[in-house]
Amino acid sequence: MLKDLQILEQHWGGVSDIVDRWLEERRELLVKYCDLIEIHDFDSANRGHGDKLQRFCEVMVDYVSVGHFEVYEELVKEAKAFSDKEGLKTGVDLMDRIQPSTEAVLDFNDKYLATDDLDSLARDLSVVGEALEQRFESEDKMIEVLHNAHLEQLQDNAQRLDSSSAPA
Repeated sequence: MLKDLQILEQHWGGVSDIVDRWLEERRELLVKYCDLIEIHDFDSANRGHGDKLQRFCEVMVDYVSVGHFEVYEELVKEAKAFSDKEGLKTGVDLMDRIQPSTEAVLDFNDKYLATDDLDSLARDLSVVGEALEQRFESEDKMIEVLHNAHLEQLQDNAQRLDSSSAPA
């Protein structure tokens, strides 16, 4: 039983590290987004505007990819390890809410990889910004339901083991 608890604690800590790195990537994404929305007159001839847009797209696609192919997968594994059926069900619902923002991100990226026409960039940034905001809310809820909720369970199990192994 102690070994099982240690395995769960190690897994929980590993997932925490993954989530922390991913949230740092989110911060970088938001900085790149803010850099772009501060530009009021986009000019395709301005190399700096194109570079900022390209870097934003790269960071945004990387962030979404890490979410789908690393973070969400680890959160689901953790919920399964804790036999958290309710959390898993909520996670599926949250993934359904996240999917439209994935499509918005990929559409934005595809559009601005294929064009130098920045006339609609301000409007498109607004749309992708709203999609990201909704995504972040759902992701935060997913972290809470599929990860943070298990910390209390780990602490309770550790306390029970400590009290059962304490000398009488």
